[in-house]
Amino acid sequence: MELDFERCYRAVDSRDQRFDGWFYTGVTSTGIYCRPSCPATTPKRQNVRFFPSAAAAQGAGLRACRRCRPDAAPGSPQWDVRADVVGRAMRLIADGVVDRDGVPGLAARLGYTERHLHRMLRAELGAGPLALARAQRAQTARILIETTGLGMAEIAFAAGFGSVRQFNDTVREVYAAAPSELRISRGGRPATGGAGTITLRLAYRPPLHAAALLDFLALRALPGVEEVRDRTYRRGLRLPHGAGEVSLTPADGHVSATLRLADMRDLAPAVARCRRLLDLDADPVAIDETLAQDPALAAAVTAEPGVRLPRAVDGFEMALRAITTQQVSLQSARTTLTRLLRAAAPTDPGDQEVHVEETAPGGGKLLDQHRPGAPLRGFVSAAEVVGLADSAFGMPVARRETIRALARAVVDGELELEPGGDREETVRRLTALPGIGPWTAGYVAMRALGDPDVFLPTDLAVRRGAAALGLPTDPKTLDAYADRWRPWRSYAVIRLWRAA
Repeated sequence: MELDFERCYRAVDSRDQRFDGWFYTGVTSTGIYCRPSCPATTPKRQNVRFFPSAAAAQGAGLRACRRCRPDAAPGSPQWDVRADVVGRAMRLIADGVVDRDGVPGLAARLGYTERHLHRMLRAELGAGPLALARAQRAQTARILIETTGLGMAEIAFAAGFGSVRQFNDTVREVYAAAPSELRISRGGRPATGGAGTITLRLAYRPPLHAAALLDFLALRALPGVEEVRDRTYRRGLRLPHGAGEVSLTPADGHVSATLRLADMRDLAPAVARCRRLLDLDADPVAIDETLAQDPALAAAVTAEPGVRLPRAVDGFEMALRAITTQQVSLQSARTTLTRLLRAAAPTDPGDQEVHVEETAPGGGKLLDQHRPGAPLRGFVSAAEVVGLADSAFGMPVARRETIRALARAVVDGELELEPGGDREETVRRLTALPGIGPWTAGYVAMRALGDPDVFLPTDLAVRRGAAALGLPTDPKTLDAYADRWRPWRSYAVIRLWRAA
């Protein structure tokens, strides 16, 4: 990746935090690398090198700055935006695929040879997949050292290292300190909350319109899986090595995340999924600048800067939600999904209070209201849906069979609904399934795959929002008008939903 020296140096000199995660500053005179916004004295030009990744800086023999913590910076926005192989690879590495399946597993998921994948990543990021995964393991290890009371051997394997020796050597190389020194430097006090509980800060590029995120998630929250209370979003997680639960509370400059994990090896994927859910790696300034150029959206952007695109922690969950929401209200879809979840994984009746949510032809529909503070569970899996009885679905036969076809395609490996999937190919395979059209496939691409440039011209709420802003409401005309919002049409959809 080519980095323009003058532009990068100006960002460092002005300590511009918008560039954190875009590149890393290596200071050859001190042997450290920093984020662009590091508060230290700006280094002399002749002592500076710029790197496209922390792994590349580590490969050049530099250690992480203990002051600005460059590994805690928001990720580069381009890995969310890009649909090419490198972007997909970075999303999979962040989710821990290399730690779980090795480089062969990563290459197989992407459909390339290991050698070619290594060559592409080296050209773009200055480091291969192993080095990139190693940098992530070092960051995970530091978090566990500083925030838990786990023993060092436990941390080594939880962070994904193959041996305690490898763990010790990597931590010393990256942070210029032994693991025990890192723990002492942070006071040696693990976070409260019990075994398996970690509290950390998730950085983001300001501004962040937290109320818009929480409003969106609260409106769609499924009892027993997620809830929004007191400006905190809680949800259950289904992770590679076990169950988990997270509480996310937006704060000034960061989101406070409290994770409860059955297996500490799931820390990195849990963090990656939470960041993805809240769209924390986005560049809101670039997005808002594009949308504000349209007079119809300018006032909304000025009034509410930093509106994000809520994504997903589980691609199958988002696809099932999209199908269930077809041609029905959000409340009706929530009722149907709650019944399905109850049939798939019955919960302790003490965790629920049942009341009539809405009345439909044939009688009242019951919706479970989760008892505050009760444990939450992850969404039902594709394999569990395949095995459900017909009576569990509570929906028309055609829609039930669409969901079953979706679940079978996921179980059989024919459909990749996670961010590492090929977006165009996934949309093609989705629309090949009976009962899935452009709206459903587009919604899945936008929220499950994280595509920032999806528009839904036939969506009723989009058209209502367009009418409220004085825009065309005819789907074909509105779709043509939306071209001016590229490459951020997904964010325009969120703006139109809010206008509605």
